[in-house]
Amino acid sequence: MKILVTGGLGFIGSHTVVELQNRGFEVIVIDDLSNSSLDVLDGIEKITGQRPGFVKMDLRDKVKVHEFFKSNPAVEGVIHFAASKAVGESVKDPLLYYENNLATLVYILKELSRKQKSYFIFSSSCTVYGQADQLPITEGAAVKPAESPYGNTKQIGEEIIVDACKVYENLQAIALRYFNPIGAHESAEIGELPLGVPQNLVPFITQTAVGLRDELSVFGNDYPTRDGTCVRDYIHVVDLAKAHVIALQRLMDGKNSENFEIFNLGTGKGSSVLEVIKSFEKVSGKELNYKIVDRRPGDVVAAYADTEKANDVLGWRAELDLDDALASAWKWEQKVRQVKD
Repeated sequence: MKILVTGGLGFIGSHTVVELQNRGFEVIVIDDLSNSSLDVLDGIEKITGQRPGFVKMDLRDKVKVHEFFKSNPAVEGVIHFAASKAVGESVKDPLLYYENNLATLVYILKELSRKQKSYFIFSSSCTVYGQADQLPITEGAAVKPAESPYGNTKQIGEEIIVDACKVYENLQAIALRYFNPIGAHESAEIGELPLGVPQNLVPFITQTAVGLRDELSVFGNDYPTRDGTCVRDYIHVVDLAKAHVIALQRLMDGKNSENFEIFNLGTGKGSSVLEVIKSFEKVSGKELNYKIVDRRPGDVVAAYADTEKANDVLGWRAELDLDDALASAWKWEQKVRQVKD
């Protein structure tokens, strides 16, 4: 069986391709290169000794999606990462996000629904919980009204899959709601490389440390947390990638209890912004230039996962900690910028 990884040259996608190939899967990547680079293929090949198949394609092209599946009948498993993901951009251009994140999902599911058997892993997000009523957050927590069109596409995306699975019994699916992916592969051959100004904390930290950014802004220190800064569950991207392979194998082995399942993926531990900064300074030996600024609208106070279901049912648990993730992210940043330690 061939596995299609959409958005497979992105941050999480590329690490998942590595883990799939390490487990012996044959992988085809579809990516439109809108937020990634062909150079990632070289990194994957250096790590695994194998270059995945690659097709440059905009999945919004329904005809091309159909042609791809028609010419690749051995593709029965899909791990779907391809999506626009910047919260701020989604507010400014919501229709782009609804088209890119939802129409493409529908086109892929329509192709899978025609097969005798098909397996689908959906890249979902803890954003569906908003500010949860209780911490840690379980899979049974209420799905709150979305704070942004991006967050809404994750909620609607899950609803689309639920409805499809009710009708197409051949379609087996798992949605993985992950918390805050950080880090890079230990080889420093692949990692997180956002285009433009980073939207996430850790690449902004590493870019500040390497001199690309003058200063890191910490948005608020008056939240009701242990040090006043927001708390998140930061999970190493390699742990996250391995979970996708385990989830896919679960479906292929017929171990799923329903044809649509949901799992949280996190460490189960919340870390504040200041704790992340201190951890980075410890592993890098660099003092970070940061300042406290006003709160950012829409930021939830705290979010971290209850991982019991993923641990017990999926048989997966995070093995790498915050220090490991930040050390790997710093190693990657230095390599990309050709900076010596």
